[in-house]
Amino acid sequence: MLPTTMRAAVLRGKEDLRVEDVPVPRAGAGELVLRVDAALTCGTDLKVFRRGYHAKMLTANRLFGHEVAGTVVEVGEGATRFAVGDRVLPLNSAPCDACFFCRNGQQNLCDDLLFNNGAYAEFISIPARIVEKNTHRIPDTMPFEHAALTEPLACVVRGLEQTEARAGQTMIVLGAGPIGLLFIHAAAIEGLHVIAIVKRRDQVETATRFGAAHVVRLADVDDPVQAARSFTPEARGADIVIEAVATPEAWEMALHLARKGGAVNLFGGPPAGTTAAFDTNLIHYSDLNIKASFHHTPATAQRAFEMLASGRFDCEAFLTGTASLEDVPEVFHNMLTRPPEGTAPEIKTVIHPAHAPRPIASEHSLVGETA
Repeated sequence: MLPTTMRAAVLRGKEDLRVEDVPVPRAGAGELVLRVDAALTCGTDLKVFRRGYHAKMLTANRLFGHEVAGTVVEVGEGATRFAVGDRVLPLNSAPCDACFFCRNGQQNLCDDLLFNNGAYAEFISIPARIVEKNTHRIPDTMPFEHAALTEPLACVVRGLEQTEARAGQTMIVLGAGPIGLLFIHAAAIEGLHVIAIVKRRDQVETATRFGAAHVVRLADVDDPVQAARSFTPEARGADIVIEAVATPEAWEMALHLARKGGAVNLFGGPPAGTTAAFDTNLIHYSDLNIKASFHHTPATAQRAFEMLASGRFDCEAFLTGTASLEDVPEVFHNMLTRPPEGTAPEIKTVIHPAHAPRPIASEHSLVGETA
């Protein structure tokens, strides 16, 4: 029998996140209710916390958080894929599969893309469409917090697919925050030669740990573009460049890092209203293939989940801290401020609403930016 109320983090406005008593959700037709066994902090959630809203995902006065894994505690009528007691990973969205974009293989741009939030809570309701199209059963040997990495990795997998990344290619990744590190690690284990460009001194070690063959720190060189290109064959530039910093300056730099005929993925989303200036001759005469990636699809989520479950991905290295549900507002306030040089900020903090947080092994306490 489920309780009638639960503790949950509610976004009330800009930098106003509160843990409150709210009603426990009940499963409607086709829906599931999960006990939340692990939820992860995310750079997107930090942006939402800072701004008080997200243009597509949620507005104020809503339950908060979207990277989640848990155990089924209630099954709605007609939901036949899962049963009470199943360990599951629900993604945070599902497409309609009927609109123009879905029919043209662009489900991430679905006109009726259904988002779900509420990971930082004791229980979470999973809408029927997500249950049917974008929820996975977690193997008994896979920790919940490892499965919860699926959502951000699914976005990265889509970015890799869009740039047609393949083993043997050279890739430059701009940025060593959580997304940049996911790109570095995923590309490295897929057999790409990865070069990272980072800002902080401690990120040099982190990027190397996650698979970067070479790391350029901005403050250590006069010309970071030339320095990074020097690690590519004949200094011609990278086959693929991933921008994961989310600033116009990084967007502009990214184009200068690619070889002629190369691909550039402007993955990081700068704030609304910002603009970037590009050398039109460089784009035209270098025949550059410029992409921008948004979100994920059920197919890239499936691929990401399989990568995590395979054991090839060092999931534990991304999980650098734990916190209780009551600590969530403090965790996000702390994420607003970058720690001093030489200290180790969190890459991903694991929230364990259903039980006390477990310690994370110190050897996995790596350094990364929060956005």
